[in-house]
Amino acid sequence: MPSAWPKPRVVVSACLGFAAVRYSGELIPDRVVRALGAHVDFVPVCPEVEIGLGVPRPTVRLVRGGEGVRMLQPSTGEDLTGRMAAFSGAFLQGLGRVEGFILKNRSPSCALKDAKVYAPGGGVVGRGPGLFAQAVEEAFPLLPKEDEGRLTSAQVRAHFFTRIFGLARLRIVQDLPGLMAFHARYKLLLAAYHQGEARALGRLLAGAKGRPFAEVRRAYEEGFLRATRLPFRQGPMTDALLHAFGHFKRHLSPREKAHFLDILHDFREERVSLEAPLALLQSWALRFDEAYLEGQALFAPYPRPLMDLKTS
Repeated sequence: MPSAWPKPRVVVSACLGFAAVRYSGELIPDRVVRALGAHVDFVPVCPEVEIGLGVPRPTVRLVRGGEGVRMLQPSTGEDLTGRMAAFSGAFLQGLGRVEGFILKNRSPSCALKDAKVYAPGGGVVGRGPGLFAQAVEEAFPLLPKEDEGRLTSAQVRAHFFTRIFGLARLRIVQDLPGLMAFHARYKLLLAAYHQGEARALGRLLAGAKGRPFAEVRRAYEEGFLRATRLPFRQGPMTDALLHAFGHFKRHLSPREKAHFLDILHDFREERVSLEAPLALLQSWALRFDEAYLEGQALFAPYPRPLMDLKTS
């Protein structure tokens, strides 16, 4: 399997550092988007500009009425719902291969969950997805999606990066032996995320001989995305780390073993970060020439320069 990371293709709200298309005419530089620039292929889009709204422009709102949530422009009284739906459908249908989405939070078009929803009389009655983001979810329910606000969290960021880069790496696999090699590389990481889905993927590959490869890879991709849909939990990750530790038991002194198990206990109790046990395991993999463990995606699930980003 190639060592270089393929570039994921990621749709991004254009206002996040690409164009001054915010309703106020602002450009919003984002450090995570900027850091990703060397490692992904971005597809910037501003749905509100694409449906013909100017920059700057009067505010648009999501309004909940008898016909559901509509996108309205209060200053003009115009209902933009149909135009946004038509653009979203055409854009997403023609998008082609894509590994993820980074969308602007709180936006009536792009927010994944936190756009204000108003009553017809004007008061806020709730929050929900923007109309474009809702279309994204309907078209690509399994693909990774985040907003720039949540990506300031190190945990959210690591989860998103793990998924988009894993998916990009999976999609360059061309044959069944390559898919089996991918699964071997991601075996510990998948078990750390979802043991049941990891076992199901193993069974899929065990019965894959003779089936069309495109069909097998599509089923594997769906299983990979289901397995990694939620962030890892401490228990399954601890089990995966303990499994890796088993490779070194015959090499380590009693004090080294006890030290690792203490760190693993602290990790499970959330007193230390994942990096602590991973660093020890990786150093032992190098020291004892454990090639299988050295190649595990668990140690480097996305490009190393992106691991240097700090939580703001």
